[in-house]
Amino acid sequence: MSKHAYACAVLLGCVSLATASAETYTPGQKVEKDFRGFAKPLLAKYCGDCHGEEDPEANEGSFSLHDLGAVDGVNAAAWTSVWAQVTLKQMPPEDMPQLEVVERLQVSDWIVQELSRALKDQGGFQTHLDPGKGNFVDHDLLFGPLPEDVQLRPTSSPARIWRVTPQEHMTRLNELINSEPAFDPSRPGLRAHGDAVPTNHGGELKLYFGVDRIIKWQGGTVAYATAVKSVPAVLSSSRDHGLKNYPHFHTVNSAEATQIMNIAEDVIRYMAYGPLSIAEPYQITDDPNSIRDKMQGDLRGLPTSIVYNTKIVRPLTPVYELMKEEGAEEPRIRAAVDYLFEALTFRPPTPQESDAYVTIVQQSIGKLGKEDGAVLGLSSIFLDRDALFRTELAATGRPDDFGRMMLQDWELGLAVNHAFRYIPPDGTLREAIVEGRMRTKADVKREVERMLADDSIRKPRILQFFRDYFDYDLGGYICKDTKALADTGVGGGQGYYHSMFDATASTDRLVELILQEDTDVLKQLLTTDKVVATAKDNTFFGKRLSQKETAKSIAEAKEKAEAELDAWQKAHPGKEPPKALTNKRKNDNHKVAEAKLSGEKIYARVGRRSFGAGSMKPDRILATVPEGQRLGILTHPSWLVSHSDAMDNHAIRRGRWVYERLLGGGIPDVPITVDAMLPDEPHNTLRERMRVTRESYCWTCHQKMDPLGLPFEMFNHAGLYRETELEKPVDTSGEIIGSGDPMLDGEVANAIELIQRISESERAEQVFVRHAFRYWMGRNETLNDRPLLQDAHRAYKESGGSMKAMLTSLLTSDAFLYRTQVDSGASSANGVKRAN
Repeated sequence: MSKHAYACAVLLGCVSLATASAETYTPGQKVEKDFRGFAKPLLAKYCGDCHGEEDPEANEGSFSLHDLGAVDGVNAAAWTSVWAQVTLKQMPPEDMPQLEVVERLQVSDWIVQELSRALKDQGGFQTHLDPGKGNFVDHDLLFGPLPEDVQLRPTSSPARIWRVTPQEHMTRLNELINSEPAFDPSRPGLRAHGDAVPTNHGGELKLYFGVDRIIKWQGGTVAYATAVKSVPAVLSSSRDHGLKNYPHFHTVNSAEATQIMNIAEDVIRYMAYGPLSIAEPYQITDDPNSIRDKMQGDLRGLPTSIVYNTKIVRPLTPVYELMKEEGAEEPRIRAAVDYLFEALTFRPPTPQESDAYVTIVQQSIGKLGKEDGAVLGLSSIFLDRDALFRTELAATGRPDDFGRMMLQDWELGLAVNHAFRYIPPDGTLREAIVEGRMRTKADVKREVERMLADDSIRKPRILQFFRDYFDYDLGGYICKDTKALADTGVGGGQGYYHSMFDATASTDRLVELILQEDTDVLKQLLTTDKVVATAKDNTFFGKRLSQKETAKSIAEAKEKAEAELDAWQKAHPGKEPPKALTNKRKNDNHKVAEAKLSGEKIYARVGRRSFGAGSMKPDRILATVPEGQRLGILTHPSWLVSHSDAMDNHAIRRGRWVYERLLGGGIPDVPITVDAMLPDEPHNTLRERMRVTRESYCWTCHQKMDPLGLPFEMFNHAGLYRETELEKPVDTSGEIIGSGDPMLDGEVANAIELIQRISESERAEQVFVRHAFRYWMGRNETLNDRPLLQDAHRAYKESGGSMKAMLTSLLTSDAFLYRTQVDSGASSANGVKRAN
């Protein structure tokens, strides 16, 4: 059957389709239509001419709708592809008749609705909820004109519970056993109470016991790290790139619950006994020499290799008071229960909750005795729902005409607190909650503005947004091929990976400095000529020399060294020259012309959870990058390496990042039938190997990504500036294609020109606001969020690019304040009632 005949047959065989322009439609409402009467005629009308063939093999990569029936579990992947193509306006092609706006919205919502129904017993359909799909919402409809037949409703977010992130969970536990330093206004970059628990110098997020009291250990750095008692973060899954804090990402399974209970026992015993819970009594002394006889033999990596001082550093809490007494009186038990409950959930227990946990502890003591029973009973609080999840259920109050209920009291107060912090509310916010002054939009604005204005209130959630948005914190996790890394011009081994984690800390500090100024935040991050740097950054911000330049550098160094040696020998006839003189050239790096970074001293916010000589150092300088070679965070090694792979640059990943994070574009998932691999051709440049992406089926998507990533070829995969690749002049040309802003589109000479052009774009600002919305709301935007997104962008723009102004707007919006019970029959969790 021909394409034309197929389309006609479908249209003749189906009921007449009402003209969509005659309808009004509210995005997200339930589409009360079926496949035969709605979806099939639409697909035939707009897609049948290209995709109606029974056998599409003649056109490689084409997609046939010939046998596509109603949505079910078998054809779900095909319908997901149709949804992506239609929603992103890639189907039909630009030169073909297009769906009306309402038609496109309806068919997109209908497909999601039907996929959710068909996959209900298979875990459900969640692809559209992923933050990477947030850009599937039409940017022009969000910030441009809206057709009259599209009718919006007041927005809200779904009632939900969120699994706390690893950073949140570890910080809660850390508060129980470690006393962190107070904020020092004279050194605002240094770690202070309220900051997230940092990773160790190997990038692992762990909670360490007693590190503030360790005064001596036996063995090197690795032995020390092995000997110190620690527990890892507990989370069921992890994500490499993009926003990570969405409610549907993480749950708690039985294996995790067991692990949490084990962690709880370690924490409670340490709260009660300190290092005595993890060490022998003789290891606790202020004079390590007095136990020299105990520290004999090879103790490396063993708990007995550690010496703790006698100073009490951990917080002394009601748990300590309970455990130090002989008996277990009810008031002591209740005090420990109430303290631990609030420390873990950030709110006081209700009388019923307090009574329930007191009973559990008493029963455990009755069966196991005082010590083991108290530990087991108190451990149960660590598995309380609110200790592992953030609840936003809006269980009290009356719904408005659209089924929305505003968060109140503790739910609202903790939502505001969680927007900034990983520790419990400060005294002012807690008092407002208890006194009933967290019930209105004005209440929220008061607390948000107060917290944003107070620099002593640590706000690690804001910094985490920029880590998630830019993805500059992954460099230390990219496992580099040893030979490929050596060829970049930087040293290999653990020193390289330590430098990458140092680079993350440096970029964190630069972000904080720009946030402190709070002017044109996005533009400054994209175009700053400043860098927070360590001494090693003279190499990473240097220039990779060509083979010819390297040979010249070696020859010049040899000539200079020989002249110096000759001069020394003439001045000291008959004497043996010092080794420092004869070995002078051995440590020279002739592959790199180092940058000469200099500037005022500054401190990066790194933690004390690192060990020995390999630990991260807080000392930095605020320097200016080499002119003409760098511009903004996207040209810093922390970002460049985070978007590389083991062997080379990753121009596709970099281009996709620019397309999605700065231009607001969307890319469908790669079909499982596509072999998404570049040819292994070590003698060809990356650009030459990427010729395979220009094949017709691939180029539809790759033309939007590759020309945005290839300008970054002016840097190698360790982040060094270069002018040659494989001894050929490096090609840094690129192009912005189909950005949605005609003023942006066009060729660019290199990454710097690309960044400069985008940094001036209002569209990039709007896309930045969209990502901030997703991060703080924990969901993707919908068209119903259009007014508040425009308000947030207006606040950002009118304030001169203030992050604080944009956040105040977002955190006082209806999407943040209101919750609605999810209608399982609708395609959107953004309300249940249609506006009139």
